[in-house]
Amino acid sequence: MDNRTIDTDILMEESLEKILEWLEEKKYFQARDELLKYNAVDIAEMLEDICEEMDIDMTIILFRLLHKDISVEVFAELSSDTQVDIINAITDKELDYIVSELDFDDKIDVLEELPANVVNKILENTPKNERKLINTFLNYPDTCAGSLMTPDYISLDKDWNVQRALEHIKSEGMDAETVYTCYVRDTGRKLLGIVSLSTLVISDNEVKIKDIMVTDYVFENVYDDREDVSEDFKKYGFLAIPVVDNEHRLVGIITVDDILDVMEEEATEDIERMNGVIDWENSDKGYLDMSVWQHALNRLPWLLILMVAYIFTGMIITKFESRLSEIICLVAYMPMLMGTGGNTGSQAATLIIRGLATNEVDTSDALKVLWKELRIGLILGGALSAVNFARVCILDGNSPEIALTVCVAMLLIVVFAKILGSMVPLIVKKLKLDPALIANPAISSVSDMVALTIYFAMASLFLNL
Repeated sequence: MDNRTIDTDILMEESLEKILEWLEEKKYFQARDELLKYNAVDIAEMLEDICEEMDIDMTIILFRLLHKDISVEVFAELSSDTQVDIINAITDKELDYIVSELDFDDKIDVLEELPANVVNKILENTPKNERKLINTFLNYPDTCAGSLMTPDYISLDKDWNVQRALEHIKSEGMDAETVYTCYVRDTGRKLLGIVSLSTLVISDNEVKIKDIMVTDYVFENVYDDREDVSEDFKKYGFLAIPVVDNEHRLVGIITVDDILDVMEEEATEDIERMNGVIDWENSDKGYLDMSVWQHALNRLPWLLILMVAYIFTGMIITKFESRLSEIICLVAYMPMLMGTGGNTGSQAATLIIRGLATNEVDTSDALKVLWKELRIGLILGGALSAVNFARVCILDGNSPEIALTVCVAMLLIVVFAKILGSMVPLIVKKLKLDPALIANPAISSVSDMVALTIYFAMASLFLNL
């Protein structure tokens, strides 16, 4: 975090304290003027804080005092709950203004989060053509590209020259989501190619668009999965990608700011899955917004599975119980061996899952990954075994045979855990499943069972148990 970010946070905290004091004293315009020192995103954040510190009524009062143009930008940044409260409090005229001024993609995002009765209230006052377009966008499933796109793009005719194209951009650019990439369509709205603003600027005025447009371009289908779309943005680094229907007609574009939220949601989902949290409702609610029962339900399935897995671990210990009683000190090293195996397996799994997500690793790299993790396991296992040999003999005062049992087991367990943690995600990916579904706790539990088996096998070999 740079110094400018820290300074801004401090200033916002100081401003928030002033605003709260002024609101207590009913000095609303002074509070409003303090808010207006910041941009729309920061104002929205501060309004949310005011709602928590005081109540929604104070938030609504301040929102209604904002200048019209600022209020639209702020509204788009507020949480859906706060948006609903504001909609219920303001007049139909104020609501019509906000909705009419929102960018189309922001409008869709807002409407998707609002209750049906509020959406109907908004659509009643929306022009017929726009209402039809909004309904089309709202009918796309939340998981597909169609739910992310906006129709606010610059389209050009292939027979126009550069001069006419630039004049068109000047006249329509203010209402477009982006002017850096323009889209060339035929009379049937089929996408023919794309042309960048930089290409237009450096080309001669009389050059035809069809002669400079790029026909080999990346596009998405309206029903492509949102995660696949985010992968394309990460892969190609585009600011915008066109979206077409099954007839290759251009219906909208997705810009990078629309996909950032998807990337965050997917990352959160992967982290939850990797740590054994199953979200049955695919909810986008925050931690504090979810009920205790929902949290419990999300975490219970993996815990039940792991509990069953550890039953087998207990069976292994029971099987060797009589042998353990002969050299009781072996029991003291079991938690260390099991924990080390689980940790090293989880480390490998996390790195490989991240590599698959960022396209740094592919299933075709399985042998390379295996060879690398095998060598890493030998190095780590060797280092940990050397340290433990000294500990078992010197600090614990046990015999070299016991130290050898523990240390050889440690080496084999670390190597196995590294191989398990790295190969399982690749196998799952090869089966066209999500590697994040293989939760780290599951890898740890398998590693624990194998760790005990290896440990007791080494004990039998070196101690004749």
